[in-house]
Amino acid sequence: MRLYFLLIQLFLCAVLMSQSTTITGMVVDEDGQGVSFASVGVLNGKRGVLADEEGAFVLNELPAGQVTLAVSALGFAAERLVVELEEGTARNLNITLFAAGETIDEIVVTGTMKAVSRTNSPVPVEVFTAEFFRANPTPSVFESLQNVNGVRPQLNCSVCNTGDIHINGLEGPYTMVLIDGMPIVSGLSTVYGLTGIPQSLIARTEVVKGPASTLYGSEAVGGLINVITKNPGDAPTFSADVMASGWGELNADLGFKATVGGKAHALVGVNYFRYQDPQDNNNDGFTDLTLQDRISVFNKWSFERQEGRVFTLAGRYVYEDRFGGQLGWDRASHRGGDEVYGESIYTNRWETFGTYQLPTKERVMFQFSANGHDQNSVYGETIYNATQYVGFGQLTWSKELFGSHDLLLGASYRYTWYDDNTPVTAGFGDEADINLPSAVHLPGAFVQDEIRLGRQDVLLLGVRYDHNSRHGNILTPRLNYKWNSKSLKDIVRLSIGNGYRVANVFTEDHAALSGAREVIFEDELLPETSWNANLNYTKRVFTRSGTVINLAGSVFYTFFNNRILPDYETNTNAIIYANLDGSAVSQGISLSSDISFSKGANLNLGLTVQDVYTDENGIRERQLLTESVSGVWRLSAPLLRYQMKFDYTGNVYGPMDLPLLGELDDRPAQSPWFSTQNLQLTKTFLNGMEVYGGVKNLLNYTPPANSIARAFDPFDRNVSFGADGQALVTPENPRALTFDPTYVYASNQGRRFFVGWRWSLK
Repeated sequence: MRLYFLLIQLFLCAVLMSQSTTITGMVVDEDGQGVSFASVGVLNGKRGVLADEEGAFVLNELPAGQVTLAVSALGFAAERLVVELEEGTARNLNITLFAAGETIDEIVVTGTMKAVSRTNSPVPVEVFTAEFFRANPTPSVFESLQNVNGVRPQLNCSVCNTGDIHINGLEGPYTMVLIDGMPIVSGLSTVYGLTGIPQSLIARTEVVKGPASTLYGSEAVGGLINVITKNPGDAPTFSADVMASGWGELNADLGFKATVGGKAHALVGVNYFRYQDPQDNNNDGFTDLTLQDRISVFNKWSFERQEGRVFTLAGRYVYEDRFGGQLGWDRASHRGGDEVYGESIYTNRWETFGTYQLPTKERVMFQFSANGHDQNSVYGETIYNATQYVGFGQLTWSKELFGSHDLLLGASYRYTWYDDNTPVTAGFGDEADINLPSAVHLPGAFVQDEIRLGRQDVLLLGVRYDHNSRHGNILTPRLNYKWNSKSLKDIVRLSIGNGYRVANVFTEDHAALSGAREVIFEDELLPETSWNANLNYTKRVFTRSGTVINLAGSVFYTFFNNRILPDYETNTNAIIYANLDGSAVSQGISLSSDISFSKGANLNLGLTVQDVYTDENGIRERQLLTESVSGVWRLSAPLLRYQMKFDYTGNVYGPMDLPLLGELDDRPAQSPWFSTQNLQLTKTFLNGMEVYGGVKNLLNYTPPANSIARAFDPFDRNVSFGADGQALVTPENPRALTFDPTYVYASNQGRRFFVGWRWSLK
């Protein structure tokens, strides 16, 4: 077949030699195998062809002179090359394409704070590239994580659709979200800080499951999500991604790159999201999806220095206007009032962070960040205004010793200033009328030693010491062990670690603000502590047909002391917060597979089975709003002949225990099995432009229409309460319910179609 095709090429060359210039050749991969149906075209020109099944192509009728060829194929990184052509001549080229990033051994930094190949990392790190998330494009990082095994974006309110990220069943405050390794999204921003990161500027996302407090301190109890942005020097000169849905949502990502003075590279990204079309398909009188108007501006600089030393500086600003509530709500007349119920949140947030390598012979890095978060919000009549400032600095020194020790020493300081209009920052006793903002100083130091025991064994030991100005000394050790086979096809990792967390329920738990419930603290909340063990096994299989199969399995166990849990059931008109007088456990097993077929198709499957419960006074209870079984999948199949790709993504969740308002509450005590599934078709053109579209929530699944209790009486005007604060049975309220939007486990947004366009200029 190939010989026949080359004879045709030679014949065409002879015919066209005297008339025009021709390029013939082969498009091959790293192993020299032909890349089927690769596109080869002249950049910014009208000439382009598809290679045949074996990668051979003929590109004729080209003008003399210098032309730039653009070569691309699904599953491979695009390539460009400049070719000099002479009138009436023919050129023969062999063009090599390299596999896309997700098929190679990625470099990760999250597990050990040092760049290391994913295979060699003693800490199991999961890496998700921009290509992975494009299979189901979303306007925010929060939504994009819905297809990651063991990670679930959880909605916390039916009205304003705020949420957090659960890892292995642990709630959002136990997950630390980093941007370029900096603890940016925490505290007050755990609810509203996961949106507005321009997706087009994200290079990859790294996920670590299990405690990482030894390196990252408080909040890194359940795991880490590190959003790593593109290096300005490697980013495209211009990128754009615009998407709209049938519900009236509009999301736009724009990115620009520039070089200043030859040694400074700047990257600017803008994200804009708008949804202003209130819908009430379940007829409960409330918006099914919150109205949002959000803009985010991101700017990152990298500077070239002597001996390749690192210096990066970045900043981000986010403004969001979010509303959910009863239809007919008017901002000027009803915000903060008791006539029409609405939850309206204005968020102003700025961040700056960077890394500077000191000009010393040793590798000494200084990392720094600062952020300010201002929130002006109302939840019906409840007004919550809060401001938070966080400053962070960290100095690390890494050194190889004795040929087998890789030492990392670090010292950090974190300052958190917080003020709001709740009792949290009010005085006590004679000073009850005095506002006392919270100021927490958190100096710390850590040491980590990665010991190479042999060619196949690595032991990682670490310990961190922190001094919290409120709670005193905190010690968090860790141990990681990795064994791999000589072929690196089999890897076993064992992780044991300690975590801690200092909680502020008003900044972390939206339920403390919404609805008509009173917030009650039984005692001063003590820091939570936990011990975690995780056993991870990965295996890579190569088949004769060229298919690569990556298998992974993990068994995890986390034991908590002083766990802080909200009690919704003792008093239906209150949320009671207290340290658990007992223990809490999160345990389970996680299985996943990543199959890359030789023709470019890719299949990801994931399953997590978990048991999350509390044990207090001999009574064992499952954690509310936590599924026992979940599954995710992603199928990406290229249609090479047409330069198109088909994506099918989805997830499925098992039953969750739901917060009822009492024995008479007629809503189901458990959620049903439910699944969200999405289809997408992407068309790639010769100039790299892509057009995509599809359908989200294909099965049109939404929760029951009565998810909001007494939606018709959000101010509890027709509810009578007893002396103990419990709602009473009356003719107007036969089931003793109160208005409550916390009974939520899935989005009310049903099936919708979407279309999008993306393009990047190298």
